[in-house]
Amino acid sequence: MSKWKTYAKITDIGAISRRYFVNNFYDGMLTIIGVILGSFVIFLSGKSITSTLIVMPGLSTSITMFISGFSGSFLSEKAEQNKMKSDIQKAMGEFNDNEKYAKNKKVETEEIEKAMLIPIRYNRKITIVKKKKKVKTLHERAEIFAGIIVSLVNGGAPFIGGLVPLIPFFFVLSPNMSIFILSFIVTGLFIILLGIFLGMISKSSIIKYIIQMAGAFIITLLLTTLLLKLLQ
Repeated sequence: MSKWKTYAKITDIGAISRRYFVNNFYDGMLTIIGVILGSFVIFLSGKSITSTLIVMPGLSTSITMFISGFSGSFLSEKAEQNKMKSDIQKAMGEFNDNEKYAKNKKVETEEIEKAMLIPIRYNRKITIVKKKKKVKTLHERAEIFAGIIVSLVNGGAPFIGGLVPLIPFFFVLSPNMSIFILSFIVTGLFIILLGIFLGMISKSSIIKYIIQMAGAFIITLLLTTLLLKLLQ
């Protein structure tokens, strides 16, 4: 735990994880709300619908978001780490070039001495040197730790967020109007909690964040419903 705390301080993983969590949790909820709205429009048309037809697409979408978020974030973080190492190597390029020049100069001098038949003393003692395993620096270990944590948050947040609107449908076989309304209410409550969380972090107006996030949620409901009605 002490190592993890050190890694967290070095990489500022707390702030990064918060941003990933809030954004992706919110995205996960709105994505599954779109799935539920499609079923809601079908329900309003008078056709019967089961909870399985809502839960299964919602779960598969949430799992897809988890895999996509985790793998995408992991690969992008790995690419950023490789880029950082490359930049460090470039910064050290001048030193490496000077070192290579010195080695090449030494070999060239020995070749000239051989050509001039100048005897060269060689050390005949053969020493077997085992190649040492490269030890990662503290910063490298911290970056690896941060990459794993960020990937888990980036994948886990939309997955959990996607489960939120589905909660009422786990308890009934055939949803009615009250179940759909309850799903929207539960999602709205979590959006309010996210707004409160962002307001507390930023130490600014909590009401402003709630209104902004709730406004985006309402616009999503209206536009999606209108689009589905037009396509019906």
